[in-house]
Amino acid sequence: MGSLLRLIAAAVAAGVLVAAIALPAVGGAGMTVQSATEELNLRPEELKEPPLPERTILLDKDGKQFAQFYFENRESVRLDQIADVMKTAIVAIEDFRFYEHGALDVEGTLRAAAKNFSGGGVVQGGSSITQQYVKLVLFTAAESKEEQEAAIAPTFSRKLNELRYALAIEEKYTKSEILERYLNISYFGAGAHGIQAAAKRFFGKPASKLTLWEAATLAGAVQNPSRTDPNTGKDARQRLLERRNIVLDRMAELGKITPQEAAEAKAKKLGFKDVAARGGCEESKYPYFCLYAQYEILNNEDFGKTPEARKKFLQRGGLTVKTTLDTQAQEASEKAIARYVKTSDKPVAAQAMVVPGTGAIKAMAASRNFGQNKKKNEMSYNLAADVAHGGGAGFQAGSTFKPFTLLTALDQGMKLNDGFATGSGYRAPSESAFRDCKGNRVGEPSHEVRNSSEGGGGFKTLTTGTLGSVNTFFMKLEEEVGLCETIKMAKNLGIKRADGQPLKEFETFTLGINEMDPVTVAAAYATIGARGTYCKPMAITEIRDRYGKATPYKPKCKQVLDEEVADAAAHIMSDVFTKGTMTEVGGIGRPAAGKTGTTDAYTAAWFAGFTPDLASAVSLGDPRGAFEHDLVGVTIGGRYYSYVYGASISGRIWKDSMLGALKGVEATSFTPVNQERFGGCSAGRCAPKPVKKPDRGGGDDQGGDDDDGGWGGDDDGGGGDEPPPDWGENGGSPIIP
Repeated sequence: MGSLLRLIAAAVAAGVLVAAIALPAVGGAGMTVQSATEELNLRPEELKEPPLPERTILLDKDGKQFAQFYFENRESVRLDQIADVMKTAIVAIEDFRFYEHGALDVEGTLRAAAKNFSGGGVVQGGSSITQQYVKLVLFTAAESKEEQEAAIAPTFSRKLNELRYALAIEEKYTKSEILERYLNISYFGAGAHGIQAAAKRFFGKPASKLTLWEAATLAGAVQNPSRTDPNTGKDARQRLLERRNIVLDRMAELGKITPQEAAEAKAKKLGFKDVAARGGCEESKYPYFCLYAQYEILNNEDFGKTPEARKKFLQRGGLTVKTTLDTQAQEASEKAIARYVKTSDKPVAAQAMVVPGTGAIKAMAASRNFGQNKKKNEMSYNLAADVAHGGGAGFQAGSTFKPFTLLTALDQGMKLNDGFATGSGYRAPSESAFRDCKGNRVGEPSHEVRNSSEGGGGFKTLTTGTLGSVNTFFMKLEEEVGLCETIKMAKNLGIKRADGQPLKEFETFTLGINEMDPVTVAAAYATIGARGTYCKPMAITEIRDRYGKATPYKPKCKQVLDEEVADAAAHIMSDVFTKGTMTEVGGIGRPAAGKTGTTDAYTAAWFAGFTPDLASAVSLGDPRGAFEHDLVGVTIGGRYYSYVYGASISGRIWKDSMLGALKGVEATSFTPVNQERFGGCSAGRCAPKPVKKPDRGGGDDQGGDDDDGGWGGDDDGGGGDEPPPDWGENGGSPIIP
């Protein structure tokens, strides 16, 4: 008895880990093994078998797959989906007595140990397939490098634990079930986990179609896949070829194939086809949406209470994720962007479409292709989303923030025609004129905010000030209603910085000094379209796990704004297409509203708009650095622009994409404004009666004086969106071919 244990221990200590112990089911050694089992306390111990990492697929709203990704390239299959010759080959080389012994096979262990020692290396495996399965489960389940190292550590204690687990596995499953699990968990090299992925990766076929020489190749690979990985070079391929031939010789030796069959198979070349496994968002037709869905699972507590739980949920995979992606809207967005911005352009256009009343993201697109190749001008992050969803730091939102001040004014009781006189410049009357939400005085009397070069003073109302996007008017309006109140209004509509940092609470907040992403801005505008109901942007409606259990996810919405206040804002903003900064571009033939956004010094250009059925936001800026690379004197989409305004490109993209996205969708009207509540003007806020009617065209109701760029300091942000009348169509400079 003692000599047996010493021999076993010596074999383990010598590093012959593949020559593991296995218990004979019957035979004369039974008493000896029974004694060994008692002395070593070898009792079955239940092994936790977490689900194997599998690929996850993404479906659009109609159930059509548009992406798949995985952290391990694996497709688990049943044993009857694996060629018989593959089963024969793996058993022959790894554990030819597999169907005869139990968990401990002392005979096989000692024979393998002796042969390996005499051969000067590992010639024959001794670990049973059951033991190998146990080790692979422990390694796969490890959550740290230390746990992985412990799972394969060359120690006697580790081998004994492995044996205890193996005893339980032999009691729990049939031999066929163990073999199936082993073939699905094994790593074969070249990034292929499991026999199905390996068959496709190596030979471009399913495991059910493997031939003798192909099966022998894969059976030979499992012993040391890192040394025989054909992707790593010529030497590794040669080692894999040699291992294949060893498997064929062993099969012939055991009588599983004839010597002639072995010889014919050995004459074959390696035949590695290097079939890349499709997967990852970069290979999806809609990569930005794919990326957003991944990050949504990682960040949303609906998918796990802790970051670790969500990460594990995603990495284990095997999920079928149904999303809100609408391919009609998505393709309309992509076509519109491509019409005005090239993939090779340095400035980038990005767009998101969100449904009012549900928050469902219908589309997410950008002018650049997704990927890592800088020479091809690809982007490796999601330009339409915030950092939390795989995006970047965003761009200053400019005048798209002015509606939050407008909403605050309406919410406080101001009427459509309430207003006040403004000049071409604005200075805070005191530091205390603006207070952030902590009560700090943030007014800057020394800093002047200006309108555009032609924009003088005059009486502006909520309506004309909005349509003209007048900087000085909105600074005065924000002073009137309160900076903190405006910030709270924006937050109620879901506004947060793209980089995840706190909002900048300065006096120029209304001019859009905060960097934003299109998803967030579109969701905020969708709130107005939904009559004050804010819905958190959502990309996932259902997840079905590997066992077929489906979990639905519903919209998360709440009323954050008085319905009639939202109606009044929509009423004002709907005239942007006929009397405001989108006049030259025009509307979309159905009730719609929106706001252009041009930032100070032309660092970015936006348009955000909505109908009751769909909202969308389009940003344009240079990701190399908006202030260092502004939109002045630039060529975009093959056209030269002296200056780029919100309507120049972003507005046109918005119009074209919305026309395509809403094609076939019956138009819904806005709820009419409550004229009793918001009509006319309040005492003391009405426009003074003119002494004499101006003898000129235009007027305040035609967009009038505007604020094209906020000629304040470099930190102003915001700005107006309509150029001087003689600067060319739609707020852009004359286009020069």
